[in-house]
Amino acid sequence: MKLFAQLGWFFRREWRHYLGSVFLLIIIALLQLVPPRLVGIIIDSGVTGNTSRRLLALCLGIMAFTAVLVYGLRYFWRMLLFGAAYRLAVELRNRLYNLFSQQLPGFYLRHRTGDLMARATNDVDRVVFAAGEGVLMLVDSLVVGSSVLLVMSLQISWQLTLLALLPMPLMAVLIKRDGQRLHQRFRGAQAAFSSLNNQAQENLTSIRMIKAFGLEQYQSVRFAAVATKAGDQNMHLARVDARFDPTIYLAVGLSNLLAVSGGSWLVISGSMTLGQLTTFIMYLGLMIWPMLALAWMFNIVERGSAAYKRINQTLEERLEIEDGDLSLPTGQGTLKVAINSFYYPHAKNPALKDINLTLTPGQMLGVCGPTGSGKSTLLALLLRQFDVIDGEICFHDLPLTALALDQWRSRLAVVSQMPFLFSDSIASNIAFGRPESPADKIEEVARLACIHEDILNLPQGYKTEVGERGVMLSGGQKQRLAIARALLLEAEILVLDDALSAVDGLTEHNILRNLRCWVNHRTVIITAHRLSSLQDASQIVVLKRGRISQQGNHFSLLQQQGWYRNMYRCQQLETALEQAYNPRR
Repeated sequence: MKLFAQLGWFFRREWRHYLGSVFLLIIIALLQLVPPRLVGIIIDSGVTGNTSRRLLALCLGIMAFTAVLVYGLRYFWRMLLFGAAYRLAVELRNRLYNLFSQQLPGFYLRHRTGDLMARATNDVDRVVFAAGEGVLMLVDSLVVGSSVLLVMSLQISWQLTLLALLPMPLMAVLIKRDGQRLHQRFRGAQAAFSSLNNQAQENLTSIRMIKAFGLEQYQSVRFAAVATKAGDQNMHLARVDARFDPTIYLAVGLSNLLAVSGGSWLVISGSMTLGQLTTFIMYLGLMIWPMLALAWMFNIVERGSAAYKRINQTLEERLEIEDGDLSLPTGQGTLKVAINSFYYPHAKNPALKDINLTLTPGQMLGVCGPTGSGKSTLLALLLRQFDVIDGEICFHDLPLTALALDQWRSRLAVVSQMPFLFSDSIASNIAFGRPESPADKIEEVARLACIHEDILNLPQGYKTEVGERGVMLSGGQKQRLAIARALLLEAEILVLDDALSAVDGLTEHNILRNLRCWVNHRTVIITAHRLSSLQDASQIVVLKRGRISQQGNHFSLLQQQGWYRNMYRCQQLETALEQAYNPRR
């Protein structure tokens, strides 16, 4: 029942729908009392010989009218009640999605995708079922049960009513005990479902690699083990769930036995008529549904309570980056980086130290260095995936921590080394950031990214479906599509995070040449392992162990002893050897 208190905010907001459905339920409960009473009247009139066709027709007509009216009212209260419950599903899923979209990589290190999907789908369904079906069963059982109980006690026999309800306290104790067990076991079943979801999601995502390594049978065995565990958890839950119905039917059977036995004695003794006993038994039949509903309500609410607890655990996750409230001025701005030191959470050594950079509009910054030197960390700070504590990054002389995240990220277009493509057409993937873009604009940026000719060679050109995560495209094609998508945004700052690693040298040269024409007072930041990508950069910084070890342009760095010149010569020698062995390249 705690769940209903936790959902009080929603019930207060949708009070009109819930109040309207409760009002209709009360009317239905009162109408359901009419047919048993009429049956009793018909039976008593038959026993005494006072039955008339007019009385019989009137009673049957009223019962038929009552049945039709109850049917119509049930339709309307279901629309009111379940319509409100479905709005709760939309509300919870929107909250979860907004949270997922705002969280940073650290959040996804702590939570697996399959588990998050289970909370946004299966758990939400359980909560919505409790807010709809659970509320229905609670109100219906209380209203129908109370009204029937009052009529049985006041109009027929309170002694017989008391006798018939003797098994109910025992039923309530057993249901309460099983409900507590159900809560614990349902949490285990949901956790097992999350693990099953995770395993399925990982296997489907990495299916190409699984096939490439010939691990289909091995992964099938692993999945079968997880599925078996989930099945065992659900069977563990079902053992408790299965106790509810037998408990209720046993209590109902005992109630009927006591009612018939006690009622027969009252009829024989002349304290009750046969018609009254028949009415009483029919009323007792109406009591079966409230008892069933009450037990099912405990079942549903316990499941919903366990699910809502998991949802709340997710919704209460604190955002690692606080949103600012300042807006950016219009126009081009200078980007200033002054990082004294930056530590990852729980790290002892700094990931970056003494990083000072200034980028004016129209400049291109190249960032390079050995693996683990801090290139990705620098970009993560620029994208505000983490905040600088000791130091500051400013744009338009405003610190990034004070800016609204949407304002800052709207000025950026980012292409990563492993871009994500949606299971949609090529044109839709390019126009993802600006869906309203015309076809000629999409083709223009595709030419700049040197992917236009490749697209025309595909079966349906720009309308070709790329498959999930772009499964039908090569790595270089994916990168070029992602570059075209970024160029279409016409953002003030373009960030290429080793985004040319999968393209050949000639294509890379053509893309960089096109970028020089496209820049037009925009700022470009490129990180690369292949140093030929950085030749045209206004300034290049070489990072080593989180510090700037060298800084200058391509030609000045080639004059200096150090990592940049040594690596450039190694790469040039490697290219020459490849051309010697593969002259066609």
